Amino acid sequence: MKKTTKTLSFAALAMSLAVTACSNNANESENKADNAASGQGNGVIEVSTVSPSDQYLKFDEGENFTKNAVYDAYEKDIGVKVTNKWVADTSQFKEKVKITIASGDLPDFFPVNATQLKELTEADMIMDLTEVYDKYATDETKKYLTMDGGMQMKTAMFDNKLMAIPNTYNPYNYQFLYVRTDWLKKLNLPEPKTMADMMTIAEAFKTKDPGGTGKPYGLAISKNPFHIDTGVTGLRAFLNGYHAYENIWIEDGKGGLVNSDIQPQVKQALAALQDMFKKGLIDPEFAVKDAEKEAELIYSNGIGMVYGASWTPAQLVKGAVKDGKVVQEWGVFPIPTVDSNPALSQIGLGVDEYYVVSKKAKHPEGVIKLLNQWIAVDNHPTEEQKVYEFGKDRKEKGNNYWLINPLRVGKQIDNNGEVLPKAIANKDTSILESKDQKTRYERALKYVNGDTSMWWEYLISGPNGVYSLIPAIQKNKQYLQNKFYGAPTPTMAERQEILLKKRDEVYFKIIMNQVSVDEFDKFVEEWKKLGGDAMTKEVNEWYKTKK
Repeated sequence: MKKTTKTLSFAALAMSLAVTACSNNANESENKADNAASGQGNGVIEVSTVSPSDQYLKFDEGENFTKNAVYDAYEKDIGVKVTNKWVADTSQFKEKVKITIASGDLPDFFPVNATQLKELTEADMIMDLTEVYDKYATDETKKYLTMDGGMQMKTAMFDNKLMAIPNTYNPYNYQFLYVRTDWLKKLNLPEPKTMADMMTIAEAFKTKDPGGTGKPYGLAISKNPFHIDTGVTGLRAFLNGYHAYENIWIEDGKGGLVNSDIQPQVKQALAALQDMFKKGLIDPEFAVKDAEKEAELIYSNGIGMVYGASWTPAQLVKGAVKDGKVVQEWGVFPIPTVDSNPALSQIGLGVDEYYVVSKKAKHPEGVIKLLNQWIAVDNHPTEEQKVYEFGKDRKEKGNNYWLINPLRVGKQIDNNGEVLPKAIANKDTSILESKDQKTRYERALKYVNGDTSMWWEYLISGPNGVYSLIPAIQKNKQYLQNKFYGAPTPTMAERQEILLKKRDEVYFKIIMNQVSVDEFDKFVEEWKKLGGDAMTKEVNEWYKTKK
């Protein structure tokens, strides 16, 4: 199912599930009554949607997006029949959603981004879900979607009306620095705690070539280093090490908000990157390489340091394990800092997509019932309900059947960091709480017992893995969240892409030593004139209403 990282105490979760057990029984009776009253003879209501055809989804023989075990289960279990108006490859899906919106021929429900949500609301094309959500959402669903205090739900509110269901995920997705620890030992280098340490390591990896390739670099970077989807080979965490942040709204110390892209700390970080580029610590061709292409240098021992997300070990394993043997040793570390103040990992809101319901939909309650069912089976499935994750045989076989589910939301918090490293170290299954924890534990134990293919999971969930670092980050609040969670402002919708394109152009020229770092100051002035000042004004007008 959708894997996310969040934090909730066992007591609270147990209470939530206990309440749900009662409420689900009541809802089941209510659902049957509602279905019977829907006007359809068989008690089944129909809702249409649109679906992305994911490359990782493999259908069982004889099944497809029209007829499959997951859709059959929804119809059988909750009386909701799912149909697709169209299916498109993931690479074309978002563009086709745009065309669908423009045509006005909407399915009953479908996913949109924040800008589209605002436009559809203003065009009066989607339904106010306030009442239908209040009536049909189970207690478990309502608790599940407000674990973060209700912030993500607020992003779907317009004039106190719930205009969409946020596709929630864990906002506490931190970035880390991954380093070849076998090289640190070989060169007698310290673990990276400061940016000075990181630079020393990068220079040593370059000059001493511990991988023996003859063409080493110090840090892996790819062509979209500031993009949110670049979870490995990115530069967001590098900026964070200088107390700089990529395109979020932060407090200005005077009661207002400013955009992080134009702050002086960014100039300092860019100057450091330019210096690294001059010294040959960065692949000179990074600007034309995607993450996978740049990662080839990691796999082949050309680079031994990279910033990345919690799942980065799942990519590193491609080079770390060869022919059943672990040939690269990696360690994970908190973001190094430029000074005595800890680096704050920038985080978003945990939602950038929404499920909207067409104003013409005959059975909006069907959408909420799909939501209830997804949350229930994703968190505490019965043996029979494993069909929603694995298909008709209810067994893991790498088909990723969970991707067929038409409406999916993820946990906003979890406690993996407190539970998994301890459980794995002590081989103690009694403290495992969630299905995700049990799955991760089983994979990590396979590695402990000799299955090197599960090396990546051990580096994520094991005693010295990624999750082991998270409790301290949480406790010490070593993160900075975007302070703006409203719909895109008018100027933002019109000028944001232009501003980001201009930013990347200038940032890249500075990093690659094509212009002086002082070009940053000119960019700041141009950013303001190109719509930045107007956007800042609109954001602060919004901020005043939220205090």
